[in-house]
Amino acid sequence: MTKIRATNQETLLSSIIDTGLCTGCGACVALCPYMKTHNAQTVALFKCDREDGRCYRYCPRNETDLEKLQQKLFDASDITEELGALKGLYMTRASDDYIRKKAQHGGTVTALVALALDENLLDACVLADQDAKQLPISFTAKDSTQALKAAGSKFGNSPTVAEFNRVSSKSSQRLGVVATPCQAKALAKMKADPAKEDVGRIDNLKLVIGLFCGWTLDWRKLNRLVREIVGDQEILALDIPPSKHACMEVTTASGITEIGIEKVDECVRECCDYCDDMTAEFADISVGSARSPEGWDVDKGWNQVIVRSEKGLELLNLAREKNILEFKDPPAENLDKLKAVCAGKRKWAQKKLNELMEK
Repeated sequence: MTKIRATNQETLLSSIIDTGLCTGCGACVALCPYMKTHNAQTVALFKCDREDGRCYRYCPRNETDLEKLQQKLFDASDITEELGALKGLYMTRASDDYIRKKAQHGGTVTALVALALDENLLDACVLADQDAKQLPISFTAKDSTQALKAAGSKFGNSPTVAEFNRVSSKSSQRLGVVATPCQAKALAKMKADPAKEDVGRIDNLKLVIGLFCGWTLDWRKLNRLVREIVGDQEILALDIPPSKHACMEVTTASGITEIGIEKVDECVRECCDYCDDMTAEFADISVGSARSPEGWDVDKGWNQVIVRSEKGLELLNLAREKNILEFKDPPAENLDKLKAVCAGKRKWAQKKLNELMEK
């Protein structure tokens, strides 16, 4: 693979952060003392004069040959144009009722993380979480009990790769990461072409579980919007049903309150317009909410799962063997629908990038 052109912090700031491309993934954070995450935004505290900057090297938004990156990390025979590497498409849900109630949709991600920790396949797993004000944060779970506490969808952008950088730099634990598409791409770039000082710590990355992601929401705008609707009530969960429902569901002790999707759309982060990956193509296994003719009342209890690597397949097979997950056949049309949606997202992202370059 051709080496990724590494430049410096100045280039990161001028071409990524200042242009609105930054996703807040945290890939540039915890590598040096200059880059930090503050209120869900990536900021530079001081100028760095290093010519070869890891901050830019690993950024998922710099120029990247995605085809070569795929070929470096996956079996060539599995790579598809629309979805990246594809060994199989499944529909699953956690067998454990408690996980299904605690987690979002089918609880597949939580069940897989718990399995990997319980079976000693991982020493720890980096997960997204949020504080009482829904501010996105990340932490490292060392057992399945800790992992369960982070169950449920988060609609902000957590600095997950920053947490991986922090933990992997301080220990030799075998780590997993639950990642959005941009975070998974940053981790893939680390694996494919690590800087010399990162080779050892990147070897600690043993599993990436990806999340389907259409966009994330600006934490400040979302928090303001939700508080206008539900006041100071504790928010137990947020969810967005399929587009025909045209709303966000906010669950509190008082029940479910719906917020019109047009208001939610105003909170979508600008950087998401430029994302061309909906299904976390650089993960070992990717998980999203289910879609089927049975409708949302059924689908919200299941997940769609794309297996991409041999590691991902081994984990899914272990979950089947130990009855950690329940399986059912996905509708025959689901694969083509996924491909069409992903192709549409790529086309939209390219259009927005072209418009940005013309400014």
